[in-house]
Amino acid sequence: MEIKIQSVHFNADQKLEEYLTQRLDKLNTFYDRIQRAEVFLRLENEGAPIQEKVVEIKLAVPGTMLFAKHTEKSFEKAADEVVENLRRQIKKHKEKIQAK
Repeated sequence: MEIKIQSVHFNADQKLEEYLTQRLDKLNTFYDRIQRAEVFLRLENEGAPIQEKVVEIKLAVPGTMLFAKHTEKSFEKAADEVVENLRRQIKKHKEKIQAK
C-alpha cells in the first residue's frame, strides 16, 4: 500500500508520520487489496489558544474510495478513531463483495 501524508499549514514531525504509517499498515491485515492511502493533517481554529487536530484519510480499494475524518485534541487520538472507522468500512465493503 502506498501512503501519502500531507500536513496543511504546518510540518508534521517524523514520529507522527511513522505512527500514522504503522496504524495504516494494520489495515492490511483486514483487507490486503488496499491500493493507496492519502492522509491529510490539519489544524482547526487557527489563532485560538487550543487548536483542534483534524485527520482525514482516503483509502483507494478496488471498486471504491473509502473516507473517514475525525477531530480530536491530538493527532494520535484522531488517527486511532479514523483508522477504526476505516476498519469498519473495510469490513462492510468485504461483506458486500462476498455477497455478490
